[in-house]
Amino acid sequence: MHSLSIPYTDDLLVTSGKAPQELEEELRFLLAVKLFEMHRLSLGKAAEFCGMVKLRFMFEVGRLKVPVVNLSDDQIADELRDD
Repeated sequence: MHSLSIPYTDDLLVTSGKAPQELEEELRFLLAVKLFEMHRLSLGKAAEFCGMVKLRFMFEVGRLKVPVVNLSDDQIADELRDD
C-alpha cells in the first residue's frame, strides 16, 4: 500500500479547532469525497479510503450536499432507456 504525507502548519490546527488526528481524519474524508465526486473512486472505495463504512460515508456525503448517486449522463440514459 502506498502512503501520502501532506505537511501542514499549526495555523491550520488552530483555525480548525481540532486535534491533529481529528483534522487528518477530516482531510482524508474530504479527499475521498472529492475523488468520489470526480468519479475517481466508487462509493465503496471512497468509504474504504477514509476508513468509514459505506452507510456512514453516504450519510456524511449527503450532509455536504454531494449527490450519493454519482452516475454520468450516459449511465443515467442507460438506466432510463426502455429494454
